[in-house]
Amino acid sequence: MSNTGNTGNTGNTGNTGNTGNAGINGDVGGGWILPDRADFPFAMEADSSGNPLGLLSRKVYIHDETGGGAKKKVAFRISNAAGSASVAFDDRNWAGRWYAWRVLKQFSASNWDSQGLNNLLIDMVLDLNTSVMGKTKQEHEYEALLAMARDERASALGEILAQDVEFITAFMEALAITPGSHPRTFRVLHIASLLGSFTALYYKDLIDRPRPSWELPALMPPLPVPGHSAFPSGHATQAHLMAKCLAFVFTLTSPVMPAPHQAALNETLGALARRVARNREIAGLHYPSDSAAGYALASEVFAKVSDHPGGNGSAASHYAFRTFGKAVLQAAKEWEAS
Repeated sequence: MSNTGNTGNTGNTGNTGNTGNAGINGDVGGGWILPDRADFPFAMEADSSGNPLGLLSRKVYIHDETGGGAKKKVAFRISNAAGSASVAFDDRNWAGRWYAWRVLKQFSASNWDSQGLNNLLIDMVLDLNTSVMGKTKQEHEYEALLAMARDERASALGEILAQDVEFITAFMEALAITPGSHPRTFRVLHIASLLGSFTALYYKDLIDRPRPSWELPALMPPLPVPGHSAFPSGHATQAHLMAKCLAFVFTLTSPVMPAPHQAALNETLGALARRVARNREIAGLHYPSDSAAGYALASEVFAKVSDHPGGNGSAASHYAFRTFGKAVLQAAKEWEAS
């Protein structure tokens, strides 16, 4: 799928959904089109007994399984018998970007936005008033951004443009994987991307820091300025959360992935996350403190979503957010030695 989402930066809410290229839509292979005949639809083809194929079906029975509570519950089963096998939409059929919403549903209903996290980020903003060598930290950031634009932007422009709308591709490239070879790892990348986008936008709305180019118009970013505030950086939050979630996946393999292998992957992904964040600074879209806040937010979100108070993390039931636990455990199996 071609990357046409960059036009006017439409839809770039901190890289929400990562609807970019290379099959990033979430479906392995990117999808296809299957035409049918208007005069003789395939459903009219006959089976071996001469009956139209359209009359054949795998029957689904709808069960009311509300129980004693007031909130109703429905289930889809293979027969009318109580307790018969479920034929609900299969877990493996949930594409990466849509499975991520299942995790977000659980995460957003928790008390993730604690007073401690709120105060941590607000204190980072207030600290910019601190004077260092006769200038505030914010004034030092102005100078840093101008220097980046002068010294680095031309060389970094290719990466800046490539990472604008999506960078799941960059993480897959670093791991030498594709959505087809590692679909569960691809799913974890989408989970991290969506959680990072959601939490960053939550605090962007709360803090509403102006973009650097509003304060320094001469920065002239080489791409459209996103239609949301600066702090924290969504790209930094997402990229660091991706790196942290994948590093966690590598600890869950059985047998355990060799330490040198983990180090090689984790150092690479950590450096990539830092580079994604800094490229947004070089572009004049974020201050360094926006990126630092993104890292801090990613760390807090990761600690929350990966918490497994029910055990050592080897079973989905151990996790506070079971959809996340299931996702990382399934991804870990893709990294186990064959």
